[in-house]
Amino acid sequence: MLRVAQPSPGEDDDRLLAQAVAGDAAAFGCLVRQHEAMVFSLARRFLGDDSAAEDLAQEVFLALHQHLADLRTAAHVKFWLRRVTANRCIDCRRRRSWQLERSGEHTREPAIAPVIADFLLETRLRALVDRLPARARLVVVLRYQEDLDPAEIGALLGMPVNTVKSHLRRSLAALRAQLPAEAS
Repeated sequence: MLRVAQPSPGEDDDRLLAQAVAGDAAAFGCLVRQHEAMVFSLARRFLGDDSAAEDLAQEVFLALHQHLADLRTAAHVKFWLRRVTANRCIDCRRRRSWQLERSGEHTREPAIAPVIADFLLETRLRALVDRLPARARLVVVLRYQEDLDPAEIGALLGMPVNTVKSHLRRSLAALRAQLPAEAS
């Protein structure tokens, strides 16, 4: 029996990217649909605000459209999207804190609905993670939400792997130290 080789999922994704680069709007729409959940969830978790995450995701996909010709493979697209989303999240948080300092307002954004069973623990953990410095918070989100290993996070953020590991160690130690204090 003659077997026809089926393209692997990576080949289909690369073909989709090539079509999008060639100007196929439907192919670009497919690229957006493939990655929108990742971009939105990363932005939402970092910013803690659905509408800000939606705005940021739109900016990221607009930038993707503008830089499509620079991207060579589907894996490169995913890496590029994570990197741009991470950097835009940090920029957005800086702008927001600067605006709050200038306006004198210190209101808290509404919390995201929890996904684990222990609502109180989830709420405390989110509040503690939100108190981490921007880079450390981003490293924690990329590690535990996006499930990236330290080498991938280092490549994504342009920092040495040992720095990523240091951020993780210090952040987890700070979270552990503060969690019992908040529980009492």
